[in-house]
Amino acid sequence: MTDPKYPKKMEDLSQPELVRWLMEGFRRTIIHYGCWFRETEYQLGMEKAAAVEDEAGDSAWGIMLKRMAGLFGFAIDGEVPQAVKRMGKEELLKAIDATAVNWLAEDGVWFQTVEKRFGMDTAKRINDTCWSRFSPYEALRIKRLLGLPETPGLEGLKTALGFRLYARINRQSIEEISEKEFVFRMNDCRVQSARKRKGLPDYPCKSVGLVEYPFFAETVDRRIKTECLGCPPDHHPEEWYCAWKFSIEE
Repeated sequence: MTDPKYPKKMEDLSQPELVRWLMEGFRRTIIHYGCWFRETEYQLGMEKAAAVEDEAGDSAWGIMLKRMAGLFGFAIDGEVPQAVKRMGKEELLKAIDATAVNWLAEDGVWFQTVEKRFGMDTAKRINDTCWSRFSPYEALRIKRLLGLPETPGLEGLKTALGFRLYARINRQSIEEISEKEFVFRMNDCRVQSARKRKGLPDYPCKSVGLVEYPFFAETVDRRIKTECLGCPPDHHPEEWYCAWKFSIEE
């Protein structure tokens, strides 16, 4: 039996193989970045991890973008590709929407792959845990980018809900109840609407919603309380898929 002839170094690879390894480098960088954030969050807590990521992320992005600009021959303006900086508002909104849809697609691929290999219960459990980390992270990033104060109240939460990735994908609405409470409804959900078109029942997302919305709201303002008014598998009217009441005690 002859030993398989494995390549000894990158230079031994063919051009198509090198293309694959280039893309592999991008992939590992993403995973490694996530590993750093996850371990920092585990050891220091979400708020400190997010603060570290603010600095490390800005620095890493600038370093990587500058290197890629030189490699692929595109111009940068500050820490943004010049082509992006020259885009008009409509083009940018379309690009932001595409980014949000990509995010949802990535989320769906992870869920479906885990479900296929290990079952629905495991996929739901992992999904719920992921949201316990992503939801406060997203809230902290939104607060930073918008310059919201530490305790912006319900008005701050209303604003923040409009800047989630989901806000660019789904159709949502807010009903004012009083100065101390409002109801947020997801009127059209991309995931649930797709299931409806296929003749499938609602995906039972209440367990993740009970993580996603309270964690988001409390990160925006620790005084805010969240109550689920309905979320699949709960029965709901045609006008919305899930509804949440947010209240605050001054």
